[in-house]
Amino acid sequence: MRRKLNPQLNLFTTMARNKIAKELQLISQVLDATPKVLDLVYQDLVRSARPTTGREGMTAEQVLRCAILKQYRQLTYEELAFHLEDSSSFRGFSLLEMGQYPCASTLQGNIKALREETWEALNCEIIGYAKQEKIESGRKVRIDATAVETNIHHPTDSTLLVDGIRIITRWLAEGKKLSPTPHYQFSDHQRVAKKRLMTILNTKNEKVRRSAYKNLLLYAGMVREYALAAIPKLSAHQALEMADFFAGKVLAEKLARAVDILGKVIDQTDRRVFRGEQVPASEKVVSFFEEHTDIIVKKRRETEFGHKIFLTGGSSTLILDCLIARGNPADTELYAPMLQRQQSLYGRMPRQVSVDGGFASKANLAFAKEHHVTDAVFAKKRGLSVLDMAKSSWVYKSLRNFRAGIEAGISTLKRAFGLDRCTWKGWDGFGRYVWSSIVSYNLLVLARTKLTEA
Repeated sequence: MRRKLNPQLNLFTTMARNKIAKELQLISQVLDATPKVLDLVYQDLVRSARPTTGREGMTAEQVLRCAILKQYRQLTYEELAFHLEDSSSFRGFSLLEMGQYPCASTLQGNIKALREETWEALNCEIIGYAKQEKIESGRKVRIDATAVETNIHHPTDSTLLVDGIRIITRWLAEGKKLSPTPHYQFSDHQRVAKKRLMTILNTKNEKVRRSAYKNLLLYAGMVREYALAAIPKLSAHQALEMADFFAGKVLAEKLARAVDILGKVIDQTDRRVFRGEQVPASEKVVSFFEEHTDIIVKKRRETEFGHKIFLTGGSSTLILDCLIARGNPADTELYAPMLQRQQSLYGRMPRQVSVDGGFASKANLAFAKEHHVTDAVFAKKRGLSVLDMAKSSWVYKSLRNFRAGIEAGISTLKRAFGLDRCTWKGWDGFGRYVWSSIVSYNLLVLARTKLTEA
């Protein structure tokens, strides 16, 4: 892994004159003005790198720019690899040398190595740049919350039971391919499980539905027992080849994790369907792969499965800060922490703060006033006086209208930067995905602001 920051561009590397290329040029200028984060990027890459005797890898700056390019244009890794080879504008922005064509797997490995903390640090650098350029002062802010879905299907007890049967059966079958063959027995019940699932989804007869659930639970229990018997055999598997030895260990770990989750799904299904209990959201399992997923319930809205994020926006439409919450906290609980994060970012509290009505409470208003926020406006009064929140009715209405502007930013993040649904795996992947989307969005906002001024 090389530390070199700015490899010499080829003489014939030119940027086109279309709108996207101009935006990339201006984004490049912002990145050139915020070089401090490259040390963090380099450390991330070194931490995840494997010893190699092949060609030199990508530089920290190249990896960062490729990651921004991917999120900015919402490309897959295969599409990113193609455009880096095909487009002179993309290559010029990424600072790739002549003959340097990273493949999709190389790009994925490098980009996924960047930690959430690195992306957040880059966003702080960008906000500092915006302050220096007098684009954003952070004196007038708006805060709102939204939900970002994880990459799972809509979870029901029946589909989760079938998922458990399917993945455990698949891994048990993989174990039988090891050499020598481990001695454990199992049967494939996927076909009958799918039939019971179709019955549950399509029948209107409650008796038939309960019978299908009972049968599905029976098969899920049988598959769980197969796995419990296979785990010690795979864990202690003595293979002739090292690859098979480690494969057995890995399969045993996967099965142990899946068995634990399937046991919870069996329990929650039994409690809900046969005992008539209301299973608390905190005890529910919603995925075998994205276990960190929270159940986000909002009044008069569909239940969402993912995580709640809190965003702070400025008058420039930049996203100044983001907080990813665990569980489903009330908006009122995060008002004070979001303001404290602004104080850490700018060294002072904002002068004016406008938020959604869900944040409104007397305690939050008192907190804002105690910390010298001149106008602390809530979109819904909820028993609060207008003059307690702002110095006049005109200021209150102006700030309430100002708050609505963050909805446009959230909409852009979801439509154009993929923040409607996180496609990266795990809790760590979720944080990296959210922050990389926000950084790419902010860079585009700065680029378009400068294009407007030019």
